[in-house]
Amino acid sequence: MERIQDDVVVVGGGIAGIVASIELLAAGRRVTLLDRDTRENLGGLAKESFGGIFAVGSAEQRRAGIRDTPAQAWQDWRSFAEFREDDAWPQRWAEAFVHDCHDEVYRWLKARGIRFLPLPGWVERGLARPGNSAPRFHVIWGTGRHLMERLVAELLDHPRRAALTLRFGHRVEGLIKEGGRITGCHGRREVGGSSDGGSGGDGAAFEARGDALIVASGGINGDLERVRRHWHADWGHAPATLLNGTHRFADGRLHDAVAAAGGCVTHLDRMWNYAAGVHHWRPRMPQHGLSLVPPRSALWLDWRGERFQPPLVSGFDTRELVTRICAAQPPQNPQRPYSWQLLNRRIALKELAISGAEFNHAIRERRIFAFMRELAFGNRRLVDELIRECPDVVVADTLPALVAGMNALQGDDAVSLDAVSDAVRRYDAEAGRGEPRQAGDYADEQLRRIAESRRYRAERQRTCRCQKIVDDGALPLIAIREFIVSRKTLGGIQTDLDCRVLDAAGRPIAGLYAVGEAAGFGGGGMHGLRALEGSFLGGCIYSGRRVARALAEGAGT
Repeated sequence: MERIQDDVVVVGGGIAGIVASIELLAAGRRVTLLDRDTRENLGGLAKESFGGIFAVGSAEQRRAGIRDTPAQAWQDWRSFAEFREDDAWPQRWAEAFVHDCHDEVYRWLKARGIRFLPLPGWVERGLARPGNSAPRFHVIWGTGRHLMERLVAELLDHPRRAALTLRFGHRVEGLIKEGGRITGCHGRREVGGSSDGGSGGDGAAFEARGDALIVASGGINGDLERVRRHWHADWGHAPATLLNGTHRFADGRLHDAVAAAGGCVTHLDRMWNYAAGVHHWRPRMPQHGLSLVPPRSALWLDWRGERFQPPLVSGFDTRELVTRICAAQPPQNPQRPYSWQLLNRRIALKELAISGAEFNHAIRERRIFAFMRELAFGNRRLVDELIRECPDVVVADTLPALVAGMNALQGDDAVSLDAVSDAVRRYDAEAGRGEPRQAGDYADEQLRRIAESRRYRAERQRTCRCQKIVDDGALPLIAIREFIVSRKTLGGIQTDLDCRVLDAAGRPIAGLYAVGEAAGFGGGGMHGLRALEGSFLGGCIYSGRRVARALAEGAGT
């Protein structure tokens, strides 16, 4: 059996575990970092992210004339989160994060050479409940790929690198509890398991012991069956088809281990799933899905081709999109777990995007002229690849041909040409009036929300102006079949503000800590029911720094 002994054992080589390790090394601690994945994948899902950071009072906001304060952001957060009365630790974490994110996350990243696009995005503005009252979504120039390359390099080139032990392909299966405290973990090496010094011993058992153990293993949303078991009551029955948009090892195994050791795991039914998922045409895991950024100017239709009423429009309340689409699926027919978006090529070029680093080449590779060209003329490379490769896309020059293709894709005649034609006719008649002086002058709510979005310069650059669907100059027509894609776990392991794992009575379990998505990004669910985008990476960085500070100061050890 392989035996490892260090000051601190960190389980999980994603952004939270890496940040914690960097800060612990700087504090003079010896660290063992265990990761189930391979060395080349060090950095986890954050490496594949778009790289959005929630920040309040940033230089980018000030230069854009945006006035923002922590008090204003905290009011927005509480409104959107819909915390329950017993959400004591989630609320304390959320309030601390909102007030600290500028210095603890934003400035910490800037000190490491991370830069942001000049105009923050304005997402999750809210529908029935107010959300972001100001743009706070700061996109990293280079996406999450650049961010994680920087942080991984900082970890591997750390001046105290000799105090860091790395183990890859190590699957933690349980915790070691002795004398009332957690003293380590145990598990087995998987195929390809290796360390700094080489590989070997596949399937062999290991133990890692330390004064403290930090769980940084991500959420549960990579296990689709577990996601179905914890499906929120608001969403009814889980769809027959769910796509996986998270890390394949985010399976909740460590949540089970913490619960077995007496830790409180809470709010697992609170998830941040997305409504516009399509099948990845180069899948790296079963049911691998891509999350589209749904075009605002597309018509969102249910499985019959009928337009959702009130209309579904992205950028205001992601959770509401999922709720409405799930409600439209007939419980007696589980084979309808999808919706459709109807658009044309002009809309696609201006508005269509795929979340994450993989398909945002210009931003990921920091090619400024390519990025400016895409803003001016659209992302032709992405649209052409999606049309050519994605199995959920139908293209035609007329509505009858498009509807025939939609039904052929699904293998039935569920989509009604009359319903689609009526929805398009009504929308195009309203859009054809042109842009009025005030957004409220539109009779169509979708057009009102488009006009509202276009008042902000960053959104105006990526949103069409009164674009009709059937337009001879904007062909072909495009229909995209979209599924719910499993993404992030908003609940998790409950902790105090020192990241100490709490038991059911609210008492810290000695030696045991949790950070990042494993801890619901802080406290077992600091987002409540809904999330203000950009706070996922930020929550991982913030909790990673907090746990290192607590351990450096001797809290709970």
